[in-house]
This record gives sequence, structure tokens and C-alpha cells, in this order.
Amino acid sequence: MDKMTKCPIVKEIGEITSNMHRLGWNERNGGNISVLVDESEIRPFVNTKKIIRDLPLAVPFPEFAGKYFIVTGTGKYFKNIKKKPAENLGLIRIADDGSCAHLIWGYTAGGSYTSEIIMHLGAHKQRLAIDPNHRVVMHAHPVNILSMTHVFPWDEKKLTKELWSTCTECIVIFPDGVSLLPWMVSSGPEIGLASAEKFKDFRILVWALHGCTVTGTNLDEAFGLLETVEKGAEIYMKIRSGGERHSIEDDMLKAIADDFNLTPREGWL
Repeated sequence: MDKMTKCPIVKEIGEITSNMHRLGWNERNGGNISVLVDESEIRPFVNTKKIIRDLPLAVPFPEFAGKYFIVTGTGKYFKNIKKKPAENLGLIRIADDGSCAHLIWGYTAGGSYTSEIIMHLGAHKQRLAIDPNHRVVMHAHPVNILSMTHVFPWDEKKLTKELWSTCTECIVIFPDGVSLLPWMVSSGPEIGLASAEKFKDFRILVWALHGCTVTGTNLDEAFGLLETVEKGAEIYMKIRSGGERHSIEDDMLKAIADDFNLTPREGWL
């Protein structure tokens, strides 16, 4: 019996990825998730010292030596994770020199971690420097935020302001704003490192014409960021071609921030 499939965090990943697929955010093999886990969380379910094989990293991360991550596999489908976690997820431990990852569990049908692993590890590195409780990086292809990048300027300040203006909850959930990268070829180290730079200042990153990546202290928090951004984008896409329009203006946004004791990104209001 594979006890790791009973690990609470593995089961939680199965539930949340099934929900993301149901919402249409993660078609086919689209999207990926990584979760930083403490060895104490997984030790009751797997031999954390047994190495199945090594997986190379295009960019070394020696700062993560000995750290464990559960990562969705490349080419794997979110809809299959809940029923076949060992095939679609992997537990890795970063090598002492950071040059590769030791596969401890998972990827039973072969394969490796997501092709966007450099973005994930870079995001974890930057967010941990800001918040020691950070744990999750979540990437998806939500229809409305992706659609919005087809018709809206690739300007993160303007994008944030537009999303804030659609729904009262947006500025409450992400007062720090939304960052954006113009279109780049995905999966390579270049977009991974460029994304990591954005996560120095933001928890949310939109890749133009591609999707959205969020970070959080747990899966629920990350998912909540993603669904709130997507809700704002959905409202925008539904009203953009209409006639008379009412928006949450700057003075109203400031009133919301004051009421919730929040500090919106400086200079953006």
C-alpha cells in the first residue's frame, strides 16, 4: 500500500486541483502547483531518505538544499491527480549543492516535475524572503484573466486599478496589486527568473496571453487569490462592451482600504 496517498497535503492537492479543473482553469496538462512541505509532515507516510532517481535543475538552488516540495508532473492532467496521485505528483528533495532534485516519491509512470520548475523555485525563494510562512505556488489558465490580456494594455498598474474597480473584494484581497509580464516563451529558465523578480514585490503574477500564478501560505489562500483575480476579470470582460458604466473610483477604493485598515500599493491610487 502506498501510504503517501493518505498524506493530508496530498489529499488536499487532489481536492483543489479537481476543483480547478472543474472551473476550466486547467485544461489538459495546463497549470502546475508546488508546495513546500516540512519533513515532519511526510515522514509518517514515506521513507524520506530513499532516493528513486535524480532530476536535474537548469538553474541551481543551493538555498533549498535538503528542502522538500510536492510538485505536479510535466504533461500531467489536474483532473487525474485526485484518483492517481502517485502518477501525477512527485515529492522531491533538493540536493545539497542545489543542482538537482532527488525524487523521493511519485511520477510512477515516468516523467518529471513541471517544466516551469524554475519559476516555482524562484517564486518560493523570493516569497520566503518576505514571508517565512509562505508555502504554495499555483499556476493556472483562468479564462477571463487570460482573455483580459488580449484586450487590455500590458501595464500592471492599469491592470490592478481596473481589477480593483470591478468588485469591492478585489482591493481587500490583493491590496498589494497584480504584476504582469509581457508574453514570453513559457517553460524555460528565462521566464522563470523574470517571474521570480516579480515575486519580490507581488503575490500575483499575470503572464500575458498565457495565465496567472499566485502564491500563498497554504493552498486555500493561493486559490482564493486566483479566484478573486478571475472574478474581477470576468466582471471586466462582461461589461467592457456595454454602454453606461459605474466603477469603484479612487476615493471609493481609499474608503474601502481605510475601513479594512489596508495599505494599497503606494502610488497606485
